[in-house]
Amino acid sequence: MLTVAIVGRPNVGKSTVFNRLAGKNLAIVDNTPGVTRDWVQAESDFGGLALRIIDTAGFEGGPAKSLQARMLVQTKAALSQADVCLFLIDARAGVTPGDEIVAQALRKGGLPVVLAANKSESRAALAGQNEAYALGFGEPIALSAEHGLGFAELRNALTPFAQEDVEPEESSTARPLRLAIIGRPNVGKSSLLNRLLGEERTLTGPEAGITRDAVAASWQWQGREILLHDTAGLRKKARIDQRLEKLSVDSTLNAIRFADCVILVMDCGQPFEKQDLTIAALVAREGRALVVAVNKWDLMKEGASKAKELQSDLDRLLPQVAGTPLIAISAKTGEGMEHLMLAIAGAEQVWNKRVPTAELNRFLHQALQRHPPPAIKGRRIRLRYMTQAKARPPTFVLFGNQLKALPESYLRYLAHGLREAFELPGTPIRFNTRTTHNPYTE
Repeated sequence: MLTVAIVGRPNVGKSTVFNRLAGKNLAIVDNTPGVTRDWVQAESDFGGLALRIIDTAGFEGGPAKSLQARMLVQTKAALSQADVCLFLIDARAGVTPGDEIVAQALRKGGLPVVLAANKSESRAALAGQNEAYALGFGEPIALSAEHGLGFAELRNALTPFAQEDVEPEESSTARPLRLAIIGRPNVGKSSLLNRLLGEERTLTGPEAGITRDAVAASWQWQGREILLHDTAGLRKKARIDQRLEKLSVDSTLNAIRFADCVILVMDCGQPFEKQDLTIAALVAREGRALVVAVNKWDLMKEGASKAKELQSDLDRLLPQVAGTPLIAISAKTGEGMEHLMLAIAGAEQVWNKRVPTAELNRFLHQALQRHPPPAIKGRRIRLRYMTQAKARPPTFVLFGNQLKALPESYLRYLAHGLREAFELPGTPIRFNTRTTHNPYTE
């Protein structure tokens, strides 16, 4: 449900628009400025668009602790709940200093803004509509709340901000956690599965390639049902020449696609070989949560200092999943098993995380101020709005102009900022772009 806050200076028709959107008279409407003091909210089906509408008091300054100052606090509280602002001006009065104050406050707030020029039922409003461009929020929508004009255009303007791409998702605790154990041949994947289960569920030995099929086993950890998959080792594609091994690799790839979280097992004696990095990149492309387990740690003498060095190498070599937890384990002795499971639980939690739209757009506003996107052939790329379409993995939708030309480097910059701002270490982050319609193309 999209939350829309209606804002503007006093007496521009906010409550009339609110009642029109709600489909009933919920807010008091009068020609006297300042009738609305507390923010009022209602839910509405606006032409098939599910809305939560908030009517706010007019932006009006005043001495500290005065009624106007307290009303302004209420309005700002309402804005913190919103996904998008509907900024109203009076088209017959044109742009006033009060409108410019509201516009300045909205720009600082970082929320996306839809600009509407109310009271546009007559030709006297044309001059005010043209002046509205100077506020910097693009083309104003010509509205007449009293006569019901322009609301189809308003719906079209609000529709891109609605999270219509959100997919229904199962609760992360309502079904088993699907966990795949992958890696190069002979790094100890089957030994790890057996250690976690507490029984010899799969064959192990010094020979490489013992496991062929993806072996599934049910298990419980701290009351959580877990479905474990032991997989065949993944060698370089050029070295796979037997049909049976090709089928084993296909089975492993299917296990990765089936999994929620993947444990990439490495040999502490040969960590971060090229094939390890290729496998990790594959997991990232599939959008799965990732934990790296460095096995055979009982043979390692350096200890904690070596673990820190490996974690630093991991962040450097795999920037697309920076912050992925690296856990030192020994499947032979059981060292590090509890730390491994805690890291898996944390990675799954991040993989399922959702970020509120209002917080996302405050982040986007700050990111654009620090480092705006480059100009393409002399024209600026404009990023107007961001929302999270889904989790598992966190997927964000960017709205703006010329986004097909947005460089991959800038998306990496945004992904890095999202990781830091919203604590999304390790999980793959995906972006979809939506270019907004240019009304002048026709």
